[in-house]
Amino acid sequence: MTTLIDNAAPADQKQRPRHPEKQAREDSPVLRKPEWIRVKAPVSKGFRETRDIVRSRNLHTVCEEAACPNIGECWDKKHATMMIMGDTCTRACAFCNVKTGLPAPLDADEPRHVGEAVAEMGLSHVVITSVDRDDLSDGGAQHFADVVNAIKEASPLTTIEILTPDFLRKAGAAEIVIDSNPDVFNHNLETVPRLYLSIRPGARYFHSLRLLEKVKERDRQMFTKSGIMVGLGETREEVMQVMDDMRSAGIDFITIGQYLQPTRKHAPIDRFVHPDEFKAYETLARAKGFLMVSSSPLTRSSHHAGEDFARLRAARARKSYKDQ
Repeated sequence: MTTLIDNAAPADQKQRPRHPEKQAREDSPVLRKPEWIRVKAPVSKGFRETRDIVRSRNLHTVCEEAACPNIGECWDKKHATMMIMGDTCTRACAFCNVKTGLPAPLDADEPRHVGEAVAEMGLSHVVITSVDRDDLSDGGAQHFADVVNAIKEASPLTTIEILTPDFLRKAGAAEIVIDSNPDVFNHNLETVPRLYLSIRPGARYFHSLRLLEKVKERDRQMFTKSGIMVGLGETREEVMQVMDDMRSAGIDFITIGQYLQPTRKHAPIDRFVHPDEFKAYETLARAKGFLMVSSSPLTRSSHHAGEDFARLRAARARKSYKDQ
């Protein structure tokens, strides 16, 4: 059962906690970051210009809400991952920094605003993600499709990558989003099955896997993508099993990155995985048949998404040529 968390507060309460469900937890230790995980503070002109466009359209980005370490690099290049359907999620994942609570109603103008922002930024590739909306009968599927269609209308040459929620117990929702025909359908498995109860309690591993498999059944040509975090206590063998599960579902592109703890109330970091281990995971994933692999400490689902999409298409073309 998925539980909606209502963190509504009295009108005179100015500041609500981002994660009310975590406030009673004991603080967990925070490990010192190694040199390979540190990034520069975002201060460039390009960063400020991207921020101004996002603010002017009243949009949310997962870059900000999830405290992504790559925001300075991406926004400097005018690459921003738009987060639709509000800034409040109905789930309470132990790893995520996005605000938890009962969301506001959908903004009917949001699809148009996203399309206008994509056109204004001149994006050749855009990533659209969202909060979970368990409060909606279709999980927000139609709104997702409306955003995809608005981007196509406002910026026809832009390729579109979507990073969706799982649409758990929302019959027919996945089909609505698939039929909007994005170029890449991404849904992250996030972690290994053993850790779901503690890390991603509102989701179901095999449901998420089945969602990605369904994309391929409905449209064989649509690229599928999924990612996991490491450093949460998983074993190498468990990561390899997730790779095998993904390949069985026909997933084209896998991303593997280091889990970074947003606050002391979130799941603790078990360890910082060394860059050499990420390279080893990349080698394994390529051997298992993924068309594209991104595996590094700072890898995130939408990091370098445009460049990776170009490589993904090229990899499929090479494979098709070899199979002839």
